[in-house]
Amino acid sequence: MKTITISHHQTKKISLKWLAILRVFLGVSLFIKGILFIQDKSEIAQVFHESLILQKYFWLQTIIPWMNLLCGVFIIIGLYTRLAVLIQIPILIGAIVFVNAKKGLFAGESEFAFSIVILVLLIVFLFMGGGYLSYDKAIYNDKKGKRYPE
Repeated sequence: MKTITISHHQTKKISLKWLAILRVFLGVSLFIKGILFIQDKSEIAQVFHESLILQKYFWLQTIIPWMNLLCGVFIIIGLYTRLAVLIQIPILIGAIVFVNAKKGLFAGESEFAFSIVILVLLIVFLFMGGGYLSYDKAIYNDKKGKRYPE
C-alpha cells in the first residue's frame, strides 16, 4: 500500500511539472507576440484602422504589445498569474474576432488554431493559477506559513 501512495504522489508531481512547462510555453508565446507587435507596428495599426469598432480605441494599439510583454513575463515566472491571464483573455478574444475572422479561419496565413490553443491555456491557468514552481506559490507559502493548494 505504501508503494501505491508514493507512486500516486510522484505521478501528481510529474503532472504538476507539465503544467509548469505549459505555463512557461504560454508566457513565452505571449512575450514573443509582444515583441513581434513592437517590431512591426503596422500590423496592429492596420487591424485598428480597418475596424470601425476599434478605431475609437486607437490608444489600445500602444498598450496591447506592452501588455503581451509584461503579462508574458508574469506568466513565465508565475507571478500574479491569474491577473496576467485575466488581462490577456480579452486581448486574445479580440485577436480571434478581429484578426483571424477577417483573414479567414482556415486560410494559410491564419493563426486561428494557435490562437484557440493559447485561449484554452489562458482559461486553464485562470482557474489553476501559477501552480507548481511559481512565485505565486512562494509568496503564498511565505505570507500564510501554509502549503500552497495544489
